[in-house]
Amino acid sequence: MPVPLRPRCASTLCSVMRPLVDGFGRVHRDLRISVTDRCNFRCGYCMPAEGLEWVPRDDLLTFEEIERVARLLVERHGVESIRLTGGEPTVRANLPHLVGMLAGLPADLALTTNGSTLRLLARRLADAGLRRINVSLDSLRTDRFAELTLRDELPKVLDGIDAAIEVGFDPVKVNVVVMRGVNDDEIVDFARFGRERGVVVRFIEFMPLDADEAWNVRSVVSQEEIVAAIGAVFPLEAIERTSAPATRFRYTDGGGEVGVVASVTRKFCDSCDRIRLTADGQFRNCLFAVDEFDVKAALRSGAVDDELSAVFEAAVTAKWAGHGIGQVNFIRPSRSMSQIGG
Repeated sequence: MPVPLRPRCASTLCSVMRPLVDGFGRVHRDLRISVTDRCNFRCGYCMPAEGLEWVPRDDLLTFEEIERVARLLVERHGVESIRLTGGEPTVRANLPHLVGMLAGLPADLALTTNGSTLRLLARRLADAGLRRINVSLDSLRTDRFAELTLRDELPKVLDGIDAAIEVGFDPVKVNVVVMRGVNDDEIVDFARFGRERGVVVRFIEFMPLDADEAWNVRSVVSQEEIVAAIGAVFPLEAIERTSAPATRFRYTDGGGEVGVVASVTRKFCDSCDRIRLTADGQFRNCLFAVDEFDVKAALRSGAVDDELSAVFEAAVTAKWAGHGIGQVNFIRPSRSMSQIGG
């Protein structure tokens, strides 16, 4: 059984803001929290088709442990945004309860989901305090969707997006991983879908996150290609870049906007401000990190806040300059995307 939490600090430093700054001057304000490694889909770039050996439930962080870590990172270390991810976060029981626990923190709270259960959960999530949501969707074609996810649930996902709009999430974003020869012929279809539904579509360059050798740089559809394909049908103009990972473009006719996360061809490591907490309590300073820092062990051994802060600070101090995708010394993460968190 976990040791009872001791949330109070061991020193007066608790009241002093201590931003998490790495050796390259990057200040980390964006926290991704994976609440489960489990998923009801089997997208090939996220996990093997046969699935994975799931983390035992007792090894997952409890909601109380997640809330304590999030609160410390927000109140002491200046984290400004929190995104709940998985696996598929909605398969974690009582997720709206966790949302309610986090919604009171002075940080922007969002969720990334595959959307398949949103019709059932959208209202409860909104009532708990969630305001923004991203839905991952890689094809608008029924047969292709089933091939990519090994699940025939496209109608449920589309209905989930409608449910998210109906309950007032703003913005509703749709994340599309673009893969050459797989779904790159749907780029304009997705742009049209976003314009018609009033949602923001974000195209994501295909990244080497699977545990095998399936990824190849030739399978990456670049930001330049994506923007050119959309702009040929719906003219675009660039929006000034912020620290967010997506480069944004607005439609010149006022029909909304799209974004491109160009992690491979236009990497944004020099402005990255993300840190990650896995479902089993490992703290990661980068999606592609090869080292993890054990927050769960600290929590369950009765660590006070100063000791937890020392773990966060050590992790951020160790952060590399960049992920190195495409370079000869690039090392893939040893864990799949579903195990790390989106």
